[in-house]
Amino acid sequence: MPELIHLEHQPPVALVVLNRPEKRNALSVRLREELLAVLEGLEHDQAVRAVVLTGSGNVFCAGFDLNEFHDPERRKASFSNSSVFHRRVWQYPKPIVAAINGPALAGGLDLALLCDIRICSSKSIFGHPEIKFGAVPLFSILKYVVGEGAARHLCLTGHPVTAAEALRMGLVSEVTAPEDVCSRALELARMVAEAPLETVAFTKHCMVTAAGLDFEASFTQEHDQGFGTIPLHLDRIKRH
Repeated sequence: MPELIHLEHQPPVALVVLNRPEKRNALSVRLREELLAVLEGLEHDQAVRAVVLTGSGNVFCAGFDLNEFHDPERRKASFSNSSVFHRRVWQYPKPIVAAINGPALAGGLDLALLCDIRICSSKSIFGHPEIKFGAVPLFSILKYVVGEGAARHLCLTGHPVTAAEALRMGLVSEVTAPEDVCSRALELARMVAEAPLETVAFTKHCMVTAAGLDFEASFTQEHDQGFGTIPLHLDRIKRH
């Protein structure tokens, strides 16, 4: 049985590819399990300081594998797996850059939103069409990225968003030509990897926890704890 995740080590980054093109990289239970296993391995790989996530073919990810929804037992297993999957990707300690090479829909949009930086191909589209058949879109993840108003609109209507619209609303930070999206994502990941690993990990922790904190608690964590515990690398400072 072929592997559903393709991994390329390009230290200081790793390229992780959803490898199920015949199913538009749909997130089956097995694919999610393989992705978590690969990410766990990279978490402990000191040569890797950032990760690029993309899809094979011309689709980033079309969402969950709907074939697993028809059988009650498979649907139950998919739900349980999904709960673990979303939390682990959201809390992943190393930065993830999403190279969105095509449509990112439903659970595929959620996966892109769980990443730290998103760039996309000019042919990408985004949306939550799953509301049309009764699946609840993940409003909270989208709200953190594009704000509550836009998130409500996208979740309730299932309206598809083009790459240009996604850039305007802040869903992605860059739009590239289709042939450049992966190389640009790798370039950004290498820029991230230039910072000290412990500083980036602490910054990611602050980002993940900030949504549940008020200003004082967030500032104390980022400023008082950050400056007090994370060592400075003064030898890296360029003198002008």
